[in-house]
Amino acid sequence: MAAPEAPPLDAYGELPRIEDVAISPDGQSIATVAQDEGDRRVIVMKDGKPLLNGSSGKTKVRAIEWADSDTVLLTNSSTVSLFGFAAAKYELSGTIILPMKPGNESGLVFAKNQAIAKTTRGRYGIRNIAGRTVGYFGGLALDVDGGETRFRHGRATLYAVDIQTNRARIAAAAPAENHYRDWLVDAAGNVAVTLDISETTGVWKITPAKGQELARGVDPTGDVSLVSFGKGGSTVIYQVEDEDGNDRWFEVPLAGGESREILNDIAIERLFVDRSTGNMIGYRMSGESRKTVMDDPAHQSALTRIFRAFSGREAHLVDWTPDFSKVVVRTTGNKDSGTWFLVDVPNRRADPIGDEHPKIAPEQVGPISLVNYTAQDGLEMDGVLTLPPGREAKNLPLIVLPHGGPAAHDKPEFDWWAQAFASRGYAVFQPNFRGSTGRSDAFRHAGDGEWGRKMQTDISDGVAELAKRGLVDPRRACIVGASYGGYAALAGVTLQNGLYRCSVAVAGVADLPMMYSTDVRESGDSKMLGKALREQLGDPKRYGEVSPRRFAAKADAPVLLIHGKDDTVVAYRQSQAMADALKDAGKPYELVTLPGEDHWLSREETRKRMLLETMRFVQKYNPAD
Repeated sequence: MAAPEAPPLDAYGELPRIEDVAISPDGQSIATVAQDEGDRRVIVMKDGKPLLNGSSGKTKVRAIEWADSDTVLLTNSSTVSLFGFAAAKYELSGTIILPMKPGNESGLVFAKNQAIAKTTRGRYGIRNIAGRTVGYFGGLALDVDGGETRFRHGRATLYAVDIQTNRARIAAAAPAENHYRDWLVDAAGNVAVTLDISETTGVWKITPAKGQELARGVDPTGDVSLVSFGKGGSTVIYQVEDEDGNDRWFEVPLAGGESREILNDIAIERLFVDRSTGNMIGYRMSGESRKTVMDDPAHQSALTRIFRAFSGREAHLVDWTPDFSKVVVRTTGNKDSGTWFLVDVPNRRADPIGDEHPKIAPEQVGPISLVNYTAQDGLEMDGVLTLPPGREAKNLPLIVLPHGGPAAHDKPEFDWWAQAFASRGYAVFQPNFRGSTGRSDAFRHAGDGEWGRKMQTDISDGVAELAKRGLVDPRRACIVGASYGGYAALAGVTLQNGLYRCSVAVAGVADLPMMYSTDVRESGDSKMLGKALREQLGDPKRYGEVSPRRFAAKADAPVLLIHGKDDTVVAYRQSQAMADALKDAGKPYELVTLPGEDHWLSREETRKRMLLETMRFVQKYNPAD
């Protein structure tokens, strides 16, 4: 079979033509965030007729949802400079109210109150109270003194916002200094439960609005969280991490009593929570079974049928009506570059909403599969293999593409970066090394202290397995990655040698002591964050041993560094420092700066440039033919 003609490279670098979809609670309207020739638009349709079709401008849209059947909420973010804070730049989120009903207020949440910053810090639910829609958002209080406005502090206050009028009132006070708070809001709009954590001591407690304390403990790294209310809203579900690194779920009655452990030994992929009450209504297991368990038999039947209908592809439930009669599903996988569907459950009908990458035909999607292998020390793991379409899987040139995080994992689904390489004749391997999520807690914590060590050899062990099977030529391999993946790409040619022909690091970490000190300083010297980083990275005295910058003189392949100037996650100076070290060592390198770009390559123009520069570099040093 001849290989299909490859789409233009820009077809992969473009932002998805459909980025998010939401369905109104009454099931009559669909809201979509879509791209149209570089213009991001918000489109709302009701019964097939347009209610809204407007440009979002240059704002970075992160999500869209319905507050009620007449109001859309749009979440966006922007990179801003804040004078007097620990970091030079922050990525701040905002929530925009878009009414579909005349007479209701539109605009940014908190815009009507000069004593609250125009940013939302956390979402705590939407409730219907006496016929009014009320949204609960974290916000930052301001002190207004004459013409001068200052942040009171950086800790979030919980506000209740009337969605129709955009008027806010305080629902719960901010925590004390060096404390963090989380809340659960019940169906009646009451702040029913508060989680308070001391960032100094790690002492945490869960308290109801009235009555005795429900639970208490100590966790120096703050690994405890409120999950939801239990079935019927009479209990609270919370999650803690035990001393062995296992996530454990507990349920305690709101009225008080003993906590009991739930969902023992069940790996949870996602929870289903009733959005009008905050009550847990079901869950979906991760792993091979991917079983869905719902409290309501009708919901169970609906979701079972939906997942069965889309078997063979990765199917993600994005949104649904309260009765699950209509569901928005996103699919991806073999021969599917990303498709959105509106599923009418009672009528057993799935209507396509649109494609994410319409310029990439099904036959142009490279075959995707999961490869199981074993690391040197016997730990079992897997990785995603994407092959060039229409080519024999034998002795192929290879791109190793480790994921970011590192607390993340790759699935056998369409990945725009991997598919771009596959379209140019490369096999692409995305290893789920130790430290990745998607398996057990023990597997995730097996990566603690292993940056540049076993996490790195896990990657090369996967390459060795592919070579053993005859799928790839290990002498023709490059390593490419972003964020933690960028660190792994740099480590692959400095801490390791003789493996790769080139390395591409996008927003990569080059110096662990610098990363540690930057993160702690920008957190306001949070002791809790420091402990969490030391748990993940190990002894700070040994960070230099696994910092690629310190081993630039050992780099045995050309390095391409790409970094967004507005990155608030991995400092731009990480790439600058690596470039300086490579220059001083006389090693071949390039540094590409992306002006105005953040950590997530949110802008289409710079994302295309990143892909173009990466492909040029890889094809120069590791040609596919």
